[in-house]
Amino acid sequence: NRYQIVPRSQVKGQIFLTCMPSRLLPIRAPSLAKPTALRFAKHMASNTGKKLIQIDVSSDTVCPWCFVGKKNLEKAMEQTMDKFDFEVRWHPFFLNPDAPKEGVKKSDFYKTKFGPVQFERATARMREMFRGLGFEYDMSGLTGNTMDSHRLITLAGHQGYDKQNALLDELFVSYFCQGKYIGDRQVLMDAARKVGIEGAEELLLDPSKGVDEVCFPLTVAPGGHRYFGKRLQLLNPFSGGTRLRKNSTNTLLAFLESLTL
Repeated sequence: NRYQIVPRSQVKGQIFLTCMPSRLLPIRAPSLAKPTALRFAKHMASNTGKKLIQIDVSSDTVCPWCFVGKKNLEKAMEQTMDKFDFEVRWHPFFLNPDAPKEGVKKSDFYKTKFGPVQFERATARMREMFRGLGFEYDMSGLTGNTMDSHRLITLAGHQGYDKQNALLDELFVSYFCQGKYIGDRQVLMDAARKVGIEGAEELLLDPSKGVDEVCFPLTVAPGGHRYFGKRLQLLNPFSGGTRLRKNSTNTLLAFLESLTL
């Protein structure tokens, strides 16, 4: 079975699902505009007797669509927990790898990048999306380099993917809803402390620690974006298959339901 699923909120690219005889299901969403990508998923039997779905996500911590996508994924998982167990693993994506460590005012950065009119439209759209999820989108504070956050997320992954997912929630809410700077060491340590990440302070005090592990699997894509995985595969949205123009949660539900066929 072959599917192409285009979420309503997605502007470029699409999620591509292929059911293979090995029962491995590669999933790629190559949009450089929205880096959240369900990179790869496979399912097998878990010790509960349910199918275990393993999902790898490429994401940057300053991308609001990554937060929206995470919440929609969680909704889809909650609605299928009677059939599946899940393991979600997060990998680095750098929207702006050359962003300054010291940070710049978030609103000024995006006004310069998109222009004042588009900035206001995009901000209004994100506020609408966040309110639909029960959050308030906050454009105050700084934006900048996300390397330290990815080092911390990678460390968390070694201590359990539940911890890693909980850390992502803390970081996303801090940055998008509380105006905190994602590159602030104290913000990162506070998030790590809440989740119970061991060794966070030691990691963050050494700016070189964990950098190689974060950078090793990255591919440099057009425009300078750095993407987890061997390569980016651009897919033709009109190459056939089934297109589901629904919201992101329904799109993910459709994929999960396809595993039972």
